[in-house]
Amino acid sequence: MTRTLVVANQKGGVGKSTSVMNLGVALAERGQRVLLVDLDPQGGLTAAFGLDSYAAGRSAYSLLLYDHISLARVIRPVRDQIALVPASIDLAAAELQLVGQANQTHRLREALQRSRIPFDTVLIDTPPGLGILTANGLVAADEVLIPVQCQYLAMRGVRALMETVVRIRARLNPALTLGGLFGTMYRPGSRHAQEVVAELRQVFGRKMLQTLIYFDDVVPEAPVAGLSMLEYLPDHIVSKEYRDLAREVIRD
Repeated sequence: MTRTLVVANQKGGVGKSTSVMNLGVALAERGQRVLLVDLDPQGGLTAAFGLDSYAAGRSAYSLLLYDHISLARVIRPVRDQIALVPASIDLAAAELQLVGQANQTHRLREALQRSRIPFDTVLIDTPPGLGILTANGLVAADEVLIPVQCQYLAMRGVRALMETVVRIRARLNPALTLGGLFGTMYRPGSRHAQEVVAELRQVFGRKMLQTLIYFDDVVPEAPVAGLSMLEYLPDHIVSKEYRDLAREVIRD
């Protein structure tokens, strides 16, 4: 049975796309068949795999706007065991074009349900903000994963997302659950970062996952090379942390 997770946070720059890519690769290393969906008009996840969102052709936009477009016509194999639904620049207009359409927040869910392509895990990358694109990710998912930059102001933004999750669950997707939160850009020598993590653990208990993704200047180098951290520097601590995150996510 396919498990669908959406990675969301209304704040930008917290490591959503980086986490989707590296978590996807880590899951594939463990033998899973993984589908990644890029719903961000900025196309960071798409670019990280070496694809141009300005020349993507069929994309996530196609799935959201056209009922006759199947998942099989959109996905791109990007690694052994990993396929990608790329973003395109057209997604920037999708929010406006979906307004007033029937089931505007269910478009991705319906497209995934129409597919007969077998995947073990679907990971959905969402844009900053809580608009229709993010709502489509939340409605399509079984669980939401929330990356939280280990800073106080970033932590405050989690509240708005949690309120949105509650509304989505009440009105649109009663099966949606909180898969967990995980800290990103963690500086182990920072007292401030330690205090933020401690507060998150106090508030969210076991839903605050044990894995913390460390900050390192080398991390942005990997997507420039079209690689995940696990491929770029397999023995780096950040690569190890994403493997640990994969183990937590699949509860191994």
